[in-house]
Amino acid sequence: MKRLTVLSAFAAALLLSAGAHAQIKGNTVKIGVLTDMSSLYADLGGPGSVAAAKMAVADFGGTVNGKKIEVVGADHQNKPDIGAAIARQWFDTQGVDMITDLTTSSVALAVQEVARQRNKVILITGAASSDLTGKNCAPTSVHWEYDTTALANGTGAAVVKAGGKTWFFITADYAFGHSLQNDTAAVVKASGGKVVGSVNVPLNTADFSSYLLQAQASKAQIVGLANAGGDTINSIKQAAEYGIVKGGQKLAGLLLFITDVHSLGLQTAQGLELTGSFYWNQTPETRAWSKKFYAVMHKEPTMVQAGVYSSVMHYLQAVKATNSVDGPTVMKYLKSRPINDFLIHHGHIEASGSLVHDMYLYEVKKPSESKGPWDLYKLIATIPSAVAYKLPHGNQCPLVKG
Repeated sequence: MKRLTVLSAFAAALLLSAGAHAQIKGNTVKIGVLTDMSSLYADLGGPGSVAAAKMAVADFGGTVNGKKIEVVGADHQNKPDIGAAIARQWFDTQGVDMITDLTTSSVALAVQEVARQRNKVILITGAASSDLTGKNCAPTSVHWEYDTTALANGTGAAVVKAGGKTWFFITADYAFGHSLQNDTAAVVKASGGKVVGSVNVPLNTADFSSYLLQAQASKAQIVGLANAGGDTINSIKQAAEYGIVKGGQKLAGLLLFITDVHSLGLQTAQGLELTGSFYWNQTPETRAWSKKFYAVMHKEPTMVQAGVYSSVMHYLQAVKATNSVDGPTVMKYLKSRPINDFLIHHGHIEASGSLVHDMYLYEVKKPSESKGPWDLYKLIATIPSAVAYKLPHGNQCPLVKG
């Protein structure tokens, strides 16, 4: 009887210990938005991402299980060492429980390692490299919204199907650009196309002339732009100046945001096909959310900014359900549930941390088709999740069994 009492007491102590571990410590749940606030990706993330996170907190009610929710933002300057240093400071001394956005793949990869060491949650909406859920995957990280695999399976496959068989890539020279080129090249080859050349371009380049001349000299049917933000805008504008399209070649913008198209104007961007997860004017739900965003930011949201809102809302739901900010606990809950909202359709989080969901192929409207300054896309096709996230060579993520 005495032994049974001791065992019962020991079991009760374990339960109390587990409960104490699960509970939220302190009086605040703190969310960090780590983004590009001042450079070539600031329009697609930046202050708009911070605003989207704050909108989510307000819509959630401002508290979770009696704890105040706080949002902090910082500029990683597109530098991995700065991003990692901010993440360490946030996690170690400032009580940040989760980091989101993480525009720029090299920064996201660095922050993912910091989070891995501390079992902290990061929900990536801005970076694109498929390596984040491939060879560099982490147990408490989710690639929330899109990746280079989905972009390649969308735009790359569509362009080859339409007759674009030979490709030359102009590639941003860091993790994102290389992943986007590699993933798109694999789709092009699998679809019967051929890559005839490529050139790497430093991030935030102003003058694309020499790279465009190489693309022109290649005689490739398609010039694939494996870049984003300001680099995409500059390369498309300068391609027009050099007569790339007039000479018979076509541009494939492999990652375009609505802010890019708005900046370029329909006269320049018309006819471009792009893959995305969100367009503000697609459904009643996207229009309703975007109206609230527009009231704050005075422009329509990008898919990155919509993704920040979505990721924060689902994170807070997980914290509420588990009464915990413990990384593995929150992640177990997120991975056990389907993910559906105004942005994510038919979503679920795989063991690798990839949030697999439907994607969309859009075409940029002609000026005559547009009814306003932000009426820029028309929907061409819905890409089912199983097609969008199909990996050409399997997954190298150590968390994936078999």
